[in-house]
Amino acid sequence: MFRPDNQPPERQGRAITIVFQRGELVSDLRSPQGCLLSLEQIEGDGWSIVREQFVGYWHERPCYAVEINADADLDPMRYHRGNLYHILGRVEEPVFAMAGRAAQLLAWERDHQFCGRCGRPMEADLGERAMRCPPCGTINYPRISPCIIVLVTRGEELLLARNANFPRPMYSTLAGFIEAGETAEETLAREVREEVGVEVRNIRYFGSQSWPFPNQLMLGYFADYAGGDIVCDPVEIADARWFHYRDLPQVPPPSSVAGQLIRHYIDSLN
Repeated sequence: MFRPDNQPPERQGRAITIVFQRGELVSDLRSPQGCLLSLEQIEGDGWSIVREQFVGYWHERPCYAVEINADADLDPMRYHRGNLYHILGRVEEPVFAMAGRAAQLLAWERDHQFCGRCGRPMEADLGERAMRCPPCGTINYPRISPCIIVLVTRGEELLLARNANFPRPMYSTLAGFIEAGETAEETLAREVREEVGVEVRNIRYFGSQSWPFPNQLMLGYFADYAGGDIVCDPVEIADARWFHYRDLPQVPPPSSVAGQLIRHYIDSLN
């Protein structure tokens, strides 16, 4: 099983890797675990590692996120390169969590090569997961963006929406980023009002999920409908409707917290 950790072992030993090239995840089509490659495999294929972050342990084997050189040749008959959505729902949940953590750590290191305060080069802190600027003392930790995600219900009906920027005809729960000075509950009420024009009450916490697209922490909630007619924000919401739980459109998979909210509520009705 996956055990996150910030301190790498003294020796890599039987290390496994999660490989990225040009920001995309590399999967082995011949492997049942797909995105988990051995360190020997990287060396055998002649890839050069340009960036590396320790992720944790997979069944007590050290696991590293690595970015390989952009011009490395990938055998198209063996390797596939794509984003994390390609493995969502297709690998074990702990594997997806590990790949998501790997992607976020590499992106964080890549985006903090220089200090945002004085412009000098940053250095990795060997004592903790941080990038430090020696001249001015600025410290940057891996960025996490907290978001709320909420299933609004009205008896046997679920309020689901289709995002204007989502290419597939999928309906999901409502979500939004927490702004400075807000509580999660205040964000929830504001986002629902802004996106679909309705009011909510009886807010209940469900659970959380790390969502690496690119670095969200999703805080899942249920809320009861309190009033108002659906009026969609045309910039963000293409369509929103009340759906009876027995007649739902295409919804997110249970590997996502949105799918879990929907499934949990349906189970509570039966």
